[in-house]
Amino acid sequence: MEASFLTTVVLPIALAIIMLGMGLSLTPEDFQRVKKYPKAVTIGLISQLVLLPIIGFAIAKLVPMQPTIAMGLIIIALCPGGVSSNVITFLAKGDVALSVTLTAFSSLITVLTIPVLANLAYQHFIGQTAAIALPIGATIVQIFLMTLLPICLGMGVRQLFPEVALRLEKVTSRLAVAFLAIIILLLIIREWNRLPGFILQVGVGVLLLNSISMLAGFYISKLFNLNPPQQICIAIEVGIQNGTLAIAITAGLLNNPDMAIPAAVYSLFMYVTGLIAINYGRKLAATTPISQPLESKV
Repeated sequence: MEASFLTTVVLPIALAIIMLGMGLSLTPEDFQRVKKYPKAVTIGLISQLVLLPIIGFAIAKLVPMQPTIAMGLIIIALCPGGVSSNVITFLAKGDVALSVTLTAFSSLITVLTIPVLANLAYQHFIGQTAAIALPIGATIVQIFLMTLLPICLGMGVRQLFPEVALRLEKVTSRLAVAFLAIIILLLIIREWNRLPGFILQVGVGVLLLNSISMLAGFYISKLFNLNPPQQICIAIEVGIQNGTLAIAITAGLLNNPDMAIPAAVYSLFMYVTGLIAINYGRKLAATTPISQPLESKV
C-alpha cells in the first residue's frame, strides 16, 4: 500500500468513521451539561485546551528531539480527547457524562485552535514555510470535514433513527479500532529502518506528555474540590488525546510521516496509562463512601 493512499484515503475515512461513531453516541443534551456543571466543564476545558499545549511545548523544548518529532508531539497536545477517553472513563468509574461533554466541546473548539496554534508551532520548530505547509483556512475546512461533519451526521441519525444509531455505533467502534491498528501498522512498516532512532526520541517525550498531563488534570481537579469521578474523568480527558486526528494532521495535512511517529507511539502508550487510570479509578470508587454525592456542587 502506497503512502499516498494511506494519507489521502485510509486516514480521512478512519477519522470520519470514528467521529461518526462519536456523533451516534451524542445528543443535544450532552452540550447542555455546561449549564449544569460549569465548574467541572470549565476546569476540564482549560486543562485540555490551555495547560496541555503548554506542557507539550515545554517537553518539546526541553527533551532533545528532531524538529519534526517535536512538531508531531505538539500536534498531539493540540488535539481534543477522543472516543477512547470516554470508554476509559467509563471503565475507570469516572464521570462519563462529563467526559462526553468535554470531548464534544473540545472537538468543536479545536477545529479553530489546531490550525492557528499548529501553524505557530510549525514556524517555531520547522521554519518560515509554515504558511505554505499549513494554510489556516484550508486546514479548518479539512478538519471540519473530517471531524465536525461526521459528528453532526451521527447526531442527526441518532435523533431520527435511534435504533439504527445504536446498531451503527457498535459497528463504527469496531471499524475505528481496526482502522487505527492498520494505520499504526503501516506507519511502523514504512519507517521500520528508522524506528529504533525514533523510539529513543519519541519514547521519552510521549511518556512525559501522557503522564504529566494526566497527573496535571487529576491534581488540578483535586485542587478545585471536584468529586472523585470528575477528577478521574478530567485526568483521562487531559491525558488521552485523539491520536487518529494527530496522525491525520501530520501524515495527511502536513504530508510528513516522520511527524506522525509520535502520534502512532502515543496511540499505543496511552492505553498503558489508561489501564493504570482504570485500576486506580476502580479502587477509588470502591473506597469512596456511598453517601458521597456523585456530582460536586458547582
